[in-house]
Amino acid sequence: MKAVTVPFFISHQGCPHTCVFCDQRTISGASGVLPASEDILARIELWRATSGSRPLEVAFFGGSFTALPKAIQAELLLPLQPLLNNGTLDSVRISTRPDYIDAGHVEWLSNRGVRTIELGVQSLDDTVLASSGRGHSAAASLNAIDCIKNNGVNVGAQLMPGLPGDTPVTSLHSLEQVIAAGADFLRIYPTVVLAGTELARRYGAGEFAPLSLERGISLCTLLLQRAMQADVPVIRIGLQADCGLDVDHVLAGCWHPSLGQLVRSKLYADLLCRYIPPGKCVTVSCHPARVSDVVGMKRNNLLTLAGRGVQMQVIQDATLKKEELKVTTEDTCTIYSISKDITYSIHEV
Repeated sequence: MKAVTVPFFISHQGCPHTCVFCDQRTISGASGVLPASEDILARIELWRATSGSRPLEVAFFGGSFTALPKAIQAELLLPLQPLLNNGTLDSVRISTRPDYIDAGHVEWLSNRGVRTIELGVQSLDDTVLASSGRGHSAAASLNAIDCIKNNGVNVGAQLMPGLPGDTPVTSLHSLEQVIAAGADFLRIYPTVVLAGTELARRYGAGEFAPLSLERGISLCTLLLQRAMQADVPVIRIGLQADCGLDVDHVLAGCWHPSLGQLVRSKLYADLLCRYIPPGKCVTVSCHPARVSDVVGMKRNNLLTLAGRGVQMQVIQDATLKKEELKVTTEDTCTIYSISKDITYSIHEV
């Protein structure tokens, strides 16, 4: 049963750097003030009351948790210990920088209920990292993933295609490297230009050309499909839209409030266009959770197929996997998988 995540945003707390793209307070919509113990417990109780029988996970997002003074880390984790011991809480998740991880620290965190650590890898190209002001090398990310895995803790990698100096080739190489290193899951955040950042200055001065929405969707489609082929979950694509991230803050780049759906819908559309000949009348079955992706935003996939003379009906089938489609015509019935039956070339992006 999937855990309910109780989030706490500690924007930019602990981080010694200001990367060229970074405005954590805008991204999270939070002030960055660390929550007091009573606030932590109150929020957990509020979420517990509506979670039913699902397990609870506390997550500290936004800042670099392990770069905080050790005493503050202990203070944040302390009120969680009785809840972990009595089963009210199932686990704790943190996010941090790759260069603030070592084996002793991971063991210390694990002993206090931390079961997942998300790393802001962003890229595994040293030139891209230097151009973005990250302050660490690609080797630091690979070492951190290895250290976390060796201590029995789940590790996630956050990637940011489209950073200064990045290309589709380097983005794909970064994804392939974190998968090979053993990342348990990924987040893909295409670079956006936020007001007030160094990247905004470069963009305004003509020194940086961000990904467009169209190119970003194509690149994310490639990355998602490669991750699916490796059976590594991508748990989010694109920054989350909330009260702190809107059109007034996003100056340029690949951002849309439903970017993940646009990417998944493209995968399904490309699969359908490849395997359904023009002029056919078909019924497409999919997992109930994927109906909106198969239909497409504003029914765009249906319209695309209709433009090819295809009459398509979409129905639910809970026996199918989320990546599967069953295409039924008057003559045939075939199950396709977007992780196996379609591939993309880096040259298409």
